[in-house]
Amino acid sequence: MKRGFCTCLRSRVIQFLIQSAQLLEVSPMVKYSALSLFADRFYPALSRLEYGKGTENWLLHPIGESNLQLFALVSLWVTSKMHDTPPLSVKNLKSLGDKFIKEQHYTMGDLLEAEIVLMQVLEFGIGTSNITFVLIEELLVQLKLVARVGKRVKFEACMDVMDLLYENEKTSVLYSSPQALAASIVVVVYVVTVPLQRWEFPVLPWGKKTTNVDPTCLIIQVIILDLDQTC
Repeated sequence: MKRGFCTCLRSRVIQFLIQSAQLLEVSPMVKYSALSLFADRFYPALSRLEYGKGTENWLLHPIGESNLQLFALVSLWVTSKMHDTPPLSVKNLKSLGDKFIKEQHYTMGDLLEAEIVLMQVLEFGIGTSNITFVLIEELLVQLKLVARVGKRVKFEACMDVMDLLYENEKTSVLYSSPQALAASIVVVVYVVTVPLQRWEFPVLPWGKKTTNVDPTCLIIQVIILDLDQTC
């Protein structure tokens, strides 16, 4: 028997992770690494797990919103240990969980256990060198080198778009690779923030050349449509 989750559940937990990252004042690298681990890998893996195959742990069987919120916090904890000095403390994570996770009270031991379960589901693969956040940074550096208006494409705007994509499953599931997502975000922020009369070169072919991925007009239209619906 496999797990099934409603679309609204994923959105609520992603919003919780983003809010928690803000309250804990973690670095953007920690935030987006955690989103990559949780939203791109851990959460999709849960729907593929079958009961009775190493999933008897009480945090997975059954798994509800509270447990998912716990794993979201643990994702931030794991990535903070990779990228921040000092990393987040278990005490601060527990305090945040006590305040915002309403249906379940978790101990520090539960946080430690959830970390082990998370790692097992991810098969201990927690690399973050190829995540969308890093690829966007690299693309923006390249864009500023080839076009003066590259300075108009603000990294903060790219992060705002990325947050919206993670919160909206209908949009985010369209991306099969972080390269495609990164290229599409940079292109759409370029289109939205740079006045038409200031465009210096065809950004779509450039995005394909620099990432080996074609950020098609269809992807851009979907992102813009999502932004219009959100505003």
